[in-house]
Amino acid sequence: MTQFRLKHLFVLALLAALVLGYFALEGSGLMVYFTDSRPIVAQIRALGMLGPALIVGLMVLAIVFNPLPSAPIALAAGAVYGHTLGTVYIVTGAEIGAIIAFFIARTVGYEIASKHFDKFALHRFGSQNGLMLIVFAARLLPFMSFDLVSYAAGVTPLKAWRFALATLLGLVPMSFLLAHMGSEVIDGGTVDFAATILLLGLLVAVPLIAGRYYHGRSGNSTRADESDD
Repeated sequence: MTQFRLKHLFVLALLAALVLGYFALEGSGLMVYFTDSRPIVAQIRALGMLGPALIVGLMVLAIVFNPLPSAPIALAAGAVYGHTLGTVYIVTGAEIGAIIAFFIARTVGYEIASKHFDKFALHRFGSQNGLMLIVFAARLLPFMSFDLVSYAAGVTPLKAWRFALATLLGLVPMSFLLAHMGSEVIDGGTVDFAATILLLGLLVAVPLIAGRYYHGRSGNSTRADESDD
């Protein structure tokens, strides 16, 4: 059997495993852990020292299997472990899941994209720094699918280590915010959603403005160099 056929069989097997895994979760009744924070909190406390492993594992599954929401898991992590440790566990699971999703897309989709689009078209996505900024900014957008960003990045020329770094940096603010919200709710407090929305807006605006300023300066420098010549 040729290497070409083996690779395509691997791709089909991988896709089938993802589909079957999703339906297995749905049929086993475990889906409740992705839709409601309360059973997650109860299970984490019941597991004791193994509680963090549950959070990390659920976060990985929620990222790899796109339809599964991750917010209830993050809220539960904050509810049980507070701001700091909750953030650490959320970031760990989300980072692992994002890297897995990235490499799934890189394995399955990058070669296909390369065949249908020439190198020039692929690199029109932007430079490595530009792609990193896009990934970082997307992590700060609450309405942007975390999972889809991970898969989409895998079919671009973005280097894996750059993707991992941009994801990590973008994960921390949102993860801390979710952990904070979870700890506030579990303590009987109320979350100031207006302040939360304002904070999210600032988190998104700052890197976008910085990126625009950087590209503006780069463009001005290029034009200045051309005029000197």
